[in-house]
Amino acid sequence: MSKRLEGKIAIVTGAGCVGPGWGNGRATCVRFAEEGAKIFAVDLKPDTMEETLDRVRAVGGQIEPYLCDVTSRVAVEKMVAACIARFGTVDILVNNVGGSAKGGATELTEEIWERQMDLNLKSVFLTCRSVLPYMIAQKAGAIVNTASTSGIRYTGATQVAYSAAKAAIIQFSKVTAVEFAPKGVRVNTVVPGQLHTPMVETRLAGQRTGGDVDSLLQSRLNRIPLGWMGDGRDTANAALFLCSEEARFITGTEIIVDGGMSSRCD
Repeated sequence: MSKRLEGKIAIVTGAGCVGPGWGNGRATCVRFAEEGAKIFAVDLKPDTMEETLDRVRAVGGQIEPYLCDVTSRVAVEKMVAACIARFGTVDILVNNVGGSAKGGATELTEEIWERQMDLNLKSVFLTCRSVLPYMIAQKAGAIVNTASTSGIRYTGATQVAYSAAKAAIIQFSKVTAVEFAPKGVRVNTVVPGQLHTPMVETRLAGQRTGGDVDSLLQSRLNRIPLGWMGDGRDTANAALFLCSEEARFITGTEIIVDGGMSSRCD
């Protein structure tokens, strides 16, 4: 490895995963550690982070787990303060918390809508709000927010709150990037498509195909021009580039990681 993040301190939210394998947050922790970053790994449930911790330590990385509800302002402020107390600074923030809920504009309840906005969008706002003052003070920092192709296209599932929140993340990142560019902070977005992550087996199959994982995987695969599905490591590699010095002149933009799916007309 080239150690592109040597000496950097990275907060990664959604660092756990709902099952074995490569979720976006877990893969980001491992790839960043491989490239020399020290990881402040944030999730709500300790059991979801066990494999993440093991994988990071297996590559010789340093990782500090922290439990936090990133939809709570008070909890987020305490989390960022804990990172500063542990490592002295924060150079990188990667927001990976999120999750979808089935339902269109006439069937989704107000309660679910609000939960989706809190989980997918408010969490990004709160973490950025708490981290930015430290990055401004050191005149340097890189933030990557994770959106979804559901925020730029209809991808086959009616999940209007999730789609709206992910679209908002993209614009939030653009506006924040322009505002804080003069302060030395870069803000970009990774836009994953229909990847094969542990969430497919544990949650999405039950929502959409009655638990038939093979059927769901095939329907997702059929939309991808490359003919195969990536996983969380592909998201992590895009985030790694955006947080590295290789992307020093890149801010306020997106990298779409979807095997060409969003470029199709059908």
